[in-house]
Amino acid sequence: MPPSARIVFMDRSSRIGLMVFLSALAAVALAPYWASRQGLRLLAEIYAYVALASAWNLLAGYAGLVSVGQHAYVGLGGYLMFALTMFAAVPPLWAVPLAGIVAATVSVPVAALVFRLRGHYFAICTWVVAEVFRLVAAQVSALGGGSGTSLPAGIVIAIAATRETREFLVYWIALALVVLVLGLIISLLRSRYGLALTAIRDNEVAALSNGVSVRRVKFVVYVTTAFCTAMVGAVIFLQKLRISPDAAFSINDWTAYVIFIAVIGGIGRIEGPIVGAAIFFLLRQLFADLGSLYLIMLGAVAILIMLKTPRGVWGLVAGRFGLQIFPLQRRLVQKIGLDIKQETRGRTS
Repeated sequence: MPPSARIVFMDRSSRIGLMVFLSALAAVALAPYWASRQGLRLLAEIYAYVALASAWNLLAGYAGLVSVGQHAYVGLGGYLMFALTMFAAVPPLWAVPLAGIVAATVSVPVAALVFRLRGHYFAICTWVVAEVFRLVAAQVSALGGGSGTSLPAGIVIAIAATRETREFLVYWIALALVVLVLGLIISLLRSRYGLALTAIRDNEVAALSNGVSVRRVKFVVYVTTAFCTAMVGAVIFLQKLRISPDAAFSINDWTAYVIFIAVIGGIGRIEGPIVGAAIFFLLRQLFADLGSLYLIMLGAVAILIMLKTPRGVWGLVAGRFGLQIFPLQRRLVQKIGLDIKQETRGRTS
């Protein structure tokens, strides 16, 4: 790169989009003062799905690792949070990041196993791993076995003295977590690992031939995704105050819906899961009373979007108007004015 050039990420559209996003973030941060209790629970659920879909999008949309077993780490995070608080006397709020760290550690040998496979075999293996986690959780009698358990009253009171304060606190934790997950993903993609992921996504063989350590990059992404997903799972069941194997390792709730959100929003784009979550919850609020027809409608919407715009809703909007809220594209800018000024000074002297 010439000395008179520099790399920039943001342009005018990204600056405007980021300002709108930060304004919306400030508004939802004050939601406990203007939203109802039911509204806070709904918003916290939306944040959880945005974080889960963003983590899955990093794994599948950028690293090409299509997993159908991410509910393994949702359940693992939830059970670790319960175990740490009940048996290790860890405060519930501290148990959330600790659950993420332990889950990331567990994901290391899991990655060594599943990375032996590729394509649809990899996807099936991730589902098998999730089932193994569920069966193991069902055998832990100290945590209720197959029927599950609830957080003891003393631990619940330790979160906050009153129910209202506790709900406010859990809401803010959910909001902070989705911001943390998005920030972590953006930082990763703007680092040298982001360049490597771009090369891998474009052509894995070419990236490997140019010196990119494909396996190491995918390993870092897998462990990062496990860390984020487990923390989200811990917050989900901190809000529910009860956990069971079927609820914690539900493939419909924590994988199928997450993939749906990422697909309709736009795979391979940071903004995609946010848009996808908004569409998903809008459809759920409008048509959830239709029973099984609701699931059929979700499938029809997903098929329609994949046929009409494979890049997702945000991919269509961004491609047409050139919008980006979170700038990830690197642009080379020449410092022309500085060069001319230096050249003029040289001629004068």
